Amino acid sequence: MFTKTIKTAVAALLLVGSVAVAKDGIYFNAVQGNAEEAYNEMINNKIEEVGFILSDPHERINDAYAEKYSKEPGYNTTLDNLGFFSIGNDVALNELLTKEPRLGGFSPFNLHIYKYANEDVTRVGHVNPEVMLDIVGATDKDVRAKFIASFKDLDALVDAEIGGKKEVVSFDKLPAKTLMEFEVEFERPAELYEFVDTFQEEFEEAFEEKKYIIAGYKNYKEAFTDLEMDFDRFDKYWVYSLCHFYFSYGVFNHGSAQAGAFAPCSMYMYIEKDSNILHIGMPYLENWINVAGVKDAKQVESIRTLDKEIISIMEGLGATLK
Repeated sequence: MFTKTIKTAVAALLLVGSVAVAKDGIYFNAVQGNAEEAYNEMINNKIEEVGFILSDPHERINDAYAEKYSKEPGYNTTLDNLGFFSIGNDVALNELLTKEPRLGGFSPFNLHIYKYANEDVTRVGHVNPEVMLDIVGATDKDVRAKFIASFKDLDALVDAEIGGKKEVVSFDKLPAKTLMEFEVEFERPAELYEFVDTFQEEFEEAFEEKKYIIAGYKNYKEAFTDLEMDFDRFDKYWVYSLCHFYFSYGVFNHGSAQAGAFAPCSMYMYIEKDSNILHIGMPYLENWINVAGVKDAKQVESIRTLDKEIISIMEGLGATLK
């Protein structure tokens, strides 16, 4: 089982004569008992009060694990609850995505909930926004400050509605490569939707053929048009949420449910105004190993295998890895 790391006033690790300060990776509110009802009330009825939009809810994924995999050798019901709820602050993201489109790697992101069956504690939380920024390579000070600040009211809401004790999953450093980025050069048609529709169809078919699930879709260009907000840098901007169900079962139902804060994976795609290049990016799953503290050798291998497979699928679609 996942051994939580509680942040202390000074978290340091002595490494070869120098001191490396541990970093906050994932924040959780840990509350005694089953907080599913309180969470559902918050996510469905109160989240918009603090500026966040729920786009793709996936509740009680653990029930689907039981339905699909309970007859597998060695299956155990390790989870009472596991939920992925993709949210984002659209108003704040309008300016931020315009300046730093790679933030789509965590826009939307998961406000994660999970509870182990053998422990009477529910955990609700998300990846540290500073770590999100580091993973996508956002260095602009103004973007970083505003993105981090946009979480303040959300965290206050979780404190008020869920309560409990604060837990922090700590880590030492990010992997050498944190963000996979691709480019697809295309001949721009008179009507851009002709290329976009064809690419999206081929993309979805390619991933579904490899047993991935399109767990969500967020069209930010359309969302900002509906909000009557300028987003003129881009002709198109959308984000897919990807999930490989059996892979997720192998990680989350086998003692690493905390890593679900990274799921489903957000893969952003955008075309700048009058451009003929489709830009694509997604955080490497390798980040899960470092930030979420995944130690199990089989899980580590499956994470690295999936990273390679995603790159292979994208290259099969004509994308070039940068």
